[in-house]
Amino acid sequence: MAGFMLGSTELRDHLHRVELPDRRQGPLGAYAAEILRYGGFVGSSIECHGQLVRSMERAREHIDRCEGEGRAVESGRVIIAERLSGSKGRFTRRWHAPPGGLWGCLIHANALTPQSSMLFSLAVGVAACEALDSYLPGRPALRWINDVLIDGGKAAGFLIESHSGPRWKEQFHLVGFGININNTSFPEELRGTAVSLCDRRGSHVDLREFSLVFLAKLTWNIGLLYFVEAGGGAGAPDDEGVHPVVSRWCELADTLGRKVVFGFDVISRPQYRATAVDIAADGGLVLNLEDGHTVIEHSGEIRYV
Repeated sequence: MAGFMLGSTELRDHLHRVELPDRRQGPLGAYAAEILRYGGFVGSSIECHGQLVRSMERAREHIDRCEGEGRAVESGRVIIAERLSGSKGRFTRRWHAPPGGLWGCLIHANALTPQSSMLFSLAVGVAACEALDSYLPGRPALRWINDVLIDGGKAAGFLIESHSGPRWKEQFHLVGFGININNTSFPEELRGTAVSLCDRRGSHVDLREFSLVFLAKLTWNIGLLYFVEAGGGAGAPDDEGVHPVVSRWCELADTLGRKVVFGFDVISRPQYRATAVDIAADGGLVLNLEDGHTVIEHSGEIRYV
């Protein structure tokens, strides 16, 4: 049995009581209810576990089982575990996932156009940063693509993988998330680089409440992708043609203007140093190289130098 239980009804209630009134105060306030409806599939069902090996493996098994039985896969299903025994990040890196953090996976049946899909990674990072910012205003920051740092230490990360259903070949995003909340002890290799919300806040955080906040932010930001794609409201890009997800990412990030090292596996195989100068319309990171040339990277990772 999981340490806490969470249901889709509670999420819907939180969206109505908290998220919707808050978003109505923002620049897209006139369209807030519509945007949340577009993202309303997030948390359509929520399953909670005491322990899993990997939540993403559980998601794959669920998709394969549903299609194998001739059933449609419900988009927006969220799988949460109190702890993960075999979690990992990019490549072969282990993600420490003991009790106290928020560990899980979102199943997203990808109905976005390729252009909107390019911004999906930014959107989930924005959601996590907004959730953490609601507890520590002004202190969480995004590092491209979607790592969330608090005071320079990594508090949240995502691993987004594609999965094709075995029967109907429907395409899914599996959004693995790991957010350090009340877990304050880290293995040796993570000490000095990983931080938790509880540690930086100086007090325990209600994990169930944080989960609702995070899923509500996911609902908004993923809904925003669909809203803009559908031409909702004023079309949503601002006067300069910047997508609101990109604009919000820039507001929350501390990447632009920083000297960085880039690589597809930046820890084991760093490729080059550059200065991060902008985010392209499709979410790519614009980098000025030391020799004066400019490149745009759409995948990979960076570290600050």
